[in-house]
Amino acid sequence: MQGSKLYVGNLSYSVTKERLEELFAGQGEVKQVNIIEGKGFGFVEMSSPEEAQKAKDALNGTDFEGRTMKVAEALPPKSRDSRGGGMRDNRGGGFGGRQRSRY
Repeated sequence: MQGSKLYVGNLSYSVTKERLEELFAGQGEVKQVNIIEGKGFGFVEMSSPEEAQKAKDALNGTDFEGRTMKVAEALPPKSRDSRGGGMRDNRGGGFGGRQRSRY
């Protein structure tokens, strides 16, 4: 494992940061926990890639508060292209900025 940050998925919405930290602390030193509220997943950063691998091996596929957890190495966030989505060239509209008559 290259990094020390883990993706933790399929969490119950009632799971707290403290409860998740407590669970992962059994596998090594936890540096940070971040739960994405209302989404059922979060991230746990361990103090080293070795501890992250140990936590992944021990906890992936285990039951946690009634749900089967998915634990994997976190992927880096996708870069957001400044041209992504919406109007690409500031001309607006679906016809290249030109007004077209319906009739």
